[in-house]
Amino acid sequence: MLRAAYQKYALTFKTPSGTSRGIMHSKISWFLFLWDDQSPAIQGIGECGPLPGLSLDDRPDFEEKLASICAQPDAWIGKELADFPSIQCGLEMALMDLKKRGSKILFDTPFTSAGAPINMNGLIWMGEPEFMEKQIREKLATGFTCLKMKIGAIDFEREYHILQKIRAQFSAKEIELRVDANGAFSPAEAPEKLERLALLDLHSIEQPIRAGQWTEMAQLCRNTPLPIALDEELIPVSQVEEKAQMLDAIQPQYIISKPSLLGGFKASEEWITLAEKRNIPWWATSALESNVGLNAIAQWTATFDNPLPQGLGTGQLYTNNIPSPLVVNQGNLHYDHQLQWDLSSILHDVQ
Repeated sequence: MLRAAYQKYALTFKTPSGTSRGIMHSKISWFLFLWDDQSPAIQGIGECGPLPGLSLDDRPDFEEKLASICAQPDAWIGKELADFPSIQCGLEMALMDLKKRGSKILFDTPFTSAGAPINMNGLIWMGEPEFMEKQIREKLATGFTCLKMKIGAIDFEREYHILQKIRAQFSAKEIELRVDANGAFSPAEAPEKLERLALLDLHSIEQPIRAGQWTEMAQLCRNTPLPIALDEELIPVSQVEEKAQMLDAIQPQYIISKPSLLGGFKASEEWITLAEKRNIPWWATSALESNVGLNAIAQWTATFDNPLPQGLGTGQLYTNNIPSPLVVNQGNLHYDHQLQWDLSSILHDVQ
């Protein structure tokens, strides 16, 4: 019989991080532990990481739901938790890890077996121009060739000026630039802003207008001079038929797969399959998980032959992240078997 427990854990940012939804100083994750009562020493660990103001399961009864699942884990295996996507994702992770005897090697790919790298974009957080420019210099100095800059929190003209400065120093062949608006533009102002951003030879823009405006987003995607990637747009859509309906209606240039926000790996693969049938490219993105969640998402991403830079975290955002074999070198994520997991900070009082 399966047993389960959970542990709440507050991840603390090294530097307060700005998004269009405000400044984040810390982020709560919930670690989910699974074990068989015949072998309690072997535990599978998953991470449930809802994002405040964005995840469907950012709701008051989140812990109550997690507790009910831990009370009867066998009853929830294989069931869909559409209203609790981050719990669904954490449950999938924990079950896979348990099947692999708690090894944290969830998928057999060259990423974990042969040191193959995963190319990533370097994320530039919102803030004052000096802070953003400092991040850009640091990312370029450490070998990133793809940068993703969040826009929409400060004045657009100041953000545009930062992008201009990068492009004046580095051509599109040298540095790929992505921007993420997190739905900050209105449908009325978006076309003009997309026209201006396109002049900077950007790779793409994520979610220029807020989610749920299919007609307006479809019109933007039809006429845009800059490729549009759907991000938040995917979060509330859980049924396969509606996923296909949305892709057909909007016809985006890209989609972004975030397992923690979309309901796990199976749900994310549904999006990928539907997108590929429509010749819509995609990339995967983590969502501020600790190294436990990042490890699972990175290994899952490595099962695909996707040449695009992925939006994976670097594991370096937090002062109290979980020590792991994940390392970043020259803009790539690696799994270094010479390094060890240290789960001591989250393993107490599990059984």
